[in-house]
Amino acid sequence: MTMPAIRDPQAEAPLDWTLKGVPATLHGLRADEVAPRNLRVFGDAVTFPIATLRASALAANSAWMRAFTKTYGVEIAPHGKTTMAPVLFEMQRRDGAWGITAATPQHVRAYRAFGVSRILMANQLVDEAAIEWVVGEINADPDFDFYCLVDSEENVAALSRIAARGERPLQVLVEVGHVGGRAGVRTLAEGLAVAHAAARAPGITLRGVETFEGIFQTADDGQERAQRMIDLALELARACDAARLFDGEVLLTAGGSGFYDLAAATLASARLETTWRVVLRSGCYLSHDSDMYKRLYEALRQRCKTPRDIGYDLQAALDVWGLVQSHPEPGRVIIGLGKRDVGLDAHPPKPLWRVEDARGGVTAMPPGWRVAGIFDQHILLDGPPDTAPAIGDAIGFGVSHPCTTFDKWRALLVVDDDWRVTRVMRTYF
Repeated sequence: MTMPAIRDPQAEAPLDWTLKGVPATLHGLRADEVAPRNLRVFGDAVTFPIATLRASALAANSAWMRAFTKTYGVEIAPHGKTTMAPVLFEMQRRDGAWGITAATPQHVRAYRAFGVSRILMANQLVDEAAIEWVVGEINADPDFDFYCLVDSEENVAALSRIAARGERPLQVLVEVGHVGGRAGVRTLAEGLAVAHAAARAPGITLRGVETFEGIFQTADDGQERAQRMIDLALELARACDAARLFDGEVLLTAGGSGFYDLAAATLASARLETTWRVVLRSGCYLSHDSDMYKRLYEALRQRCKTPRDIGYDLQAALDVWGLVQSHPEPGRVIIGLGKRDVGLDAHPPKPLWRVEDARGGVTAMPPGWRVAGIFDQHILLDGPPDTAPAIGDAIGFGVSHPCTTFDKWRALLVVDDDWRVTRVMRTYF
């Protein structure tokens, strides 16, 4: 089944003051009416701070992942929590996404409002109200293809008590975790026990095995630990296949945004008796970033020749911009941008770009400037006094871990390579 088009439920709603970073000159317009206004980010009446997405980088990154998955013969269900943007979900769908990954029941509700017909919830479904709602959706829509994870016999039983009353079964995958980590079975024996419970539970059908090796992506020995985790998932899948516990095509899914090459190569070699499908769940590839995922991608390039075969690399598409509003002492400037605008959970933002007087061309930030502190609405930027930007200059920051910057913005400006606004993109966090 090919997923139908994914839509923004507020596509017809006018832009207004509730959307931080959307210029007042665009208020009253629909998102698809923005491009003909030919609004320039630098030079027209734009109020900072703003968040921008370069359309060319998004398109290139989406095509890059399409080429990557084709090389390995695998699929992708990108994690939607990265952007929570139906416009970007639709881009990923057009580039062949098998489904969209969710983490919570609220994500699932949002995706259904977007029209997503295939959802892989890479988490346990636990609370009774959410189970009732999901089962109701499955029964009301024969085209709704939903999967969730189980890692205990208790969870299987709780799901079964509600799903057994439905007309269609609830599809589950056994989650593989690691000792001391997040959810998931810790051993092959535990996994088989949960799989047997799922295979015999009324209203439940066992469809595969899942893991998330990305938990190790910043560890010194992360590659080795991630590989062991993926190997255990594959071992469990083979054991379940031998015991004939699966019902229908088997899903093998892993692959965060750090080690998806390991997941693709390992799981594609499954050699099960039953037909199987490998589904990666990377989400951050689409926007990429300027720090954390940039470094993880460089490590991937060292492990894997596929990027060289593709012929180009992932590009950072997301920037956040603020104006210099004060220079209180030599070598320090204050930017009107802060914790409310950019994520800090991985690393501070990096000053990359400068636009004099917020007009004209974008140039590289002079070397030596760094973030010395960050507050709710201000960044302290320190560097050589002789290259200090002037009050009114726009400074563009690259981000680290895009997830926690996207969730600061209900709307981002999508721009072309001349920094003209081509659309306003809503998010739904």
